[in-house]
Amino acid sequence: MKFTGTDNYVATEDLMVAVNAAIALERPLLIKGEPGTGKTVLAYEVAKALDKNLIEWHIKSTTKAQQGLYEYDAVSRLRDSQLGDEKVHDIRNYISKGKMWEAFTADVAPVLLIDEVDKADIEFPNDLLLELDRMEFFVYETRETIKAKHRPLVIITSNNEKELPDAFLRRCFFHYIKFPDVATMEDIIEVHYPGLQRDLVREALNIFFEVRDVPGMKKKPSTSELLDWLKLLMIEDLPLEILRERDPKKLIPPLHGALLKNEQDVHLFEKLAFMSRREGN
Repeated sequence: MKFTGTDNYVATEDLMVAVNAAIALERPLLIKGEPGTGKTVLAYEVAKALDKNLIEWHIKSTTKAQQGLYEYDAVSRLRDSQLGDEKVHDIRNYISKGKMWEAFTADVAPVLLIDEVDKADIEFPNDLLLELDRMEFFVYETRETIKAKHRPLVIITSNNEKELPDAFLRRCFFHYIKFPDVATMEDIIEVHYPGLQRDLVREALNIFFEVRDVPGMKKKPSTSELLDWLKLLMIEDLPLEILRERDPKKLIPPLHGALLKNEQDVHLFEKLAFMSRREGN
């Protein structure tokens, strides 16, 4: 079974090759790319295309690798023992299964998403090396080994906020999602807003890529922000002429709050507009 994209997700040839290579090699697929390029959505679409259940493990800065395996609640057991609760005699009552345990014991091989792995501590990826490699782990409290019934397709995403350990990288098939070019972006827009006026798409894309090319931006707008901006343009029904204007005194695009997400970038555009007005005078 091969991934060939879906009706809701425009996958490049390189990306489809990467997904299918990870399936064939039975390796985790490590997906990197700037925020908003569809890394997390890819896992949803792969699961849907392959008719597999999706198990999601969203990583936070406080997440520990052990939480993906299981957690043992010793405090609750101690409290119950003091209260004379009968369930205290079975330690399994105090073990919570993690997302990897859930994926390993699924009756049908699922897709396991480990989302934004670079948010956690630097040791987090290393702490999962053995489990991802052997597809098993040991539960010390019950003295049992949990082995994967069927090897899940593991998709790991990273925003490249920190370097990942070499030992971890060696165990993955890697793919970097490049930012879409104009033609690919047009395909993405067509998927989300079919039949949208071509002149509007063309002018909006011209402005969008011009904004991304401005030197010194702290956060360049992403695909998801472009889609939000287009939706606003349609809701507000702005005349096409407003987008066609190339007045240097109005460098900030209309409804720019959908594209510019911090005050530094807004100030940058205001400064550029001010400089253009001074040069014009």
